[in-house]
Amino acid sequence: MTQIGQGSTGSIVVLPSVRKTVTLAWAAITDTGHRRQINEDSLVAEIPVFAVADGMGGHSAGDVASAAVVTRLAELAGTDHVEAEAINEALSRSVVDMASGEGVTDLGTGTTVTGAALAVVSGEPQWIVFNIGDSRVYQLTSGVLEQVTTDHSVVQELVDAGRITRDEADVHPHGNIVTRAVGFHEPPVPDYRIRPLQAGMRLLICSDGLTKELTAYGIRHFLISNPRADDAARALLEAALDNGGRDNVTVIVLDVVAVDDVVPPELG
Repeated sequence: MTQIGQGSTGSIVVLPSVRKTVTLAWAAITDTGHRRQINEDSLVAEIPVFAVADGMGGHSAGDVASAAVVTRLAELAGTDHVEAEAINEALSRSVVDMASGEGVTDLGTGTTVTGAALAVVSGEPQWIVFNIGDSRVYQLTSGVLEQVTTDHSVVQELVDAGRITRDEADVHPHGNIVTRAVGFHEPPVPDYRIRPLQAGMRLLICSDGLTKELTAYGIRHFLISNPRADDAARALLEAALDNGGRDNVTVIVLDVVAVDDVVPPELG
C-alpha cells in the first residue's frame, strides 16, 4: 500500500488563467480489511489530482502496480491544474514502471485506477473524472448521489446487455472480473468525464472494497450525515469493515468548499 498526500480542512487553489480561486477540503483513508493479508490499494491525494488504485487480487504484485500508478500521478502535484494528456502520460509511464517491479513475473501485473483532477476546460474550473476498472467516483450534489464512472467489468457488461439486473450484479459470482486495467504490458485506456466545479459538491473516490459492502443508499447516508470530509471518510470505512470488510477498502472524500472570483488589485 502506498499513500501519497494527507487530508486538508481547506486549501485554496488560485487559477490565474480564469481568475478564479477554488477552496477544497478532503480526507483519505485506507484499510486492509478483515480477509486480505496485505493491502494492495494505493492512493494519491494532492492538488490537483486525487485517485485510488486497486492492485488486482490473484495477480502477482498487485501492490507494485497500484503504487506505480499513484506515484506517477503524484508527479502532477505542484501545479494548479492538469489536462487529460498529462494523466494519460502518467498512466503510460506507470505501466513501464510495473515491468521492473519486485515480484512481477513475465505475465505482468495490473491495477484499477479512478480519480478526479482539477482542470480548466472551456474557460471554467472543472473536474476531469477518469477511470479504468471497477473502482468508482460518486458525486453528491444537493443531496443527490450519482455514480459518475462506469465499471469496466464483466458484470457491468451483463447489466448493460439486459441479461442481469443491478441487484443481481451485486451478488454475481464474476463480480471481481474486470475488463480493463492499467498494466499487463498494454497501453492504458481511461474513460474521461468532465464535471463543473460547484461550491457544495462532494466527490467520493473509492475502491470496490467499499462498494462491495455498502449500497448506494448507504453511501449517500454516510456522506450526508457527516459534513466534515474526515468524518465522512472514517464513517464509510468503518461501515464497510462492519459489513464484512472482505477486501481492501480505500476512500477519498473531496469537497468543493468555495469557487470565487479573483478580484484584480486595482479593484480590491
